[in-house]
Amino acid sequence: MTEKELCQKAIEMLDRAYIPYSHFPVGAALECVDGTVFTGCNIENASYTPTICAERTAIFKAVSEGYRDFKRIAIAGRSEDFCVPCGVCRQVMKEFAPDLEVICLNGKGEAKHFTLNELLPYGFDSSWL
Repeated sequence: MTEKELCQKAIEMLDRAYIPYSHFPVGAALECVDGTVFTGCNIENASYTPTICAERTAIFKAVSEGYRDFKRIAIAGRSEDFCVPCGVCRQVMKEFAPDLEVICLNGKGEAKHFTLNELLPYGFDSSWL
């Protein structure tokens, strides 16, 4: 899959987001090492705590289907700035893919690339246990 195709899958998820409170849609597309792609969108809840981000939706879908080797993730938003993952999502990414490539898109579809280590230096993993 090309990067452009992966980013397009993330953008397509924006319309599936359930966002009655923030009105801030986020879509994600996670590419596994074998080329399989899992998508996700953010899903809000009135009590906020049960809300889940698009990135975690995609990752948890993949893990629940037996996938654990991830190559890259594209994260799309409709804002002017790039849609970067929150701290919780960064930590979940660290658990499963410490070398993950993270592609953040803005509302114009422009991309900014990060390594997970750039986004989460000194992230918590089993070496701290």
